[in-house]
Amino acid sequence: MAVDFLSFQMNIDILTLFPRMFPEVLSESIIGRASERGFLNVRTVDIRDFTEGKHRQADDSPYGGGAGMVMKAEPIAKAIASAKSQVPSAKVIFMCPSGKLLTQEKAIELSKLENLIILCGHYEGVDERVKTLIDEEISIGDYVLTGGELPAMVLIDAVLRQIPGVVKEEDSVRNDSFFKGLLDYPSFTRPEDFEGQKVPEVLLSGDHKKIEAWRRKQSLKKTLFKRPDLLAKAELEEKDRELVKEIILEG
Repeated sequence: MAVDFLSFQMNIDILTLFPRMFPEVLSESIIGRASERGFLNVRTVDIRDFTEGKHRQADDSPYGGGAGMVMKAEPIAKAIASAKSQVPSAKVIFMCPSGKLLTQEKAIELSKLENLIILCGHYEGVDERVKTLIDEEISIGDYVLTGGELPAMVLIDAVLRQIPGVVKEEDSVRNDSFFKGLLDYPSFTRPEDFEGQKVPEVLLSGDHKKIEAWRRKQSLKKTLFKRPDLLAKAELEEKDRELVKEIILEG
């Protein structure tokens, strides 16, 4: 079913042990403006609210021994059930190192969904039995963080900017690095001369056709030398391939 972006609002429930990490990030910049304009509705849910006992314990030592603590299954399951009671069709995403790497394509895919539930792990992870309640595991890179809160923020930012109308200048989104499989071209602003480093003359020419051609070549060059793996997978036109050959000959 096609998404009507004129009335689109993404609803996100963030399940976390540390809800106070989110308000400042969610109220600033593009995310904050998107919330004000009705594109985004985020609710942080404290997993400890679904624990029992006065100590509100949401973790415990792992069976079999070992260092660290593991988040308990019961409070997580209850938190997910509570969130899904509002929207049963909401997709549940778990931010963890073992998930599939977040890509631009995945961000675009998720931006078409109206309801997401993001589970943030912490400590030594979550009880494995919780995985049956999760639709997808996502990682933001091959490294380990203290918890899933920062990755959740990254995911929200990456997804939100793909929703039409969230970023005022749509060309800015279309020219983002990775949007079409390539890195973005280099950008410059005033002054024209900064400590002897001058803005390329073509950008001062006012010739939009030449500027567009220069930017395309620079995008290909940047990708070739910094992320050749991306260039190998990118869908290039014949003129792009000629530019790549030219760049290689130039050294």
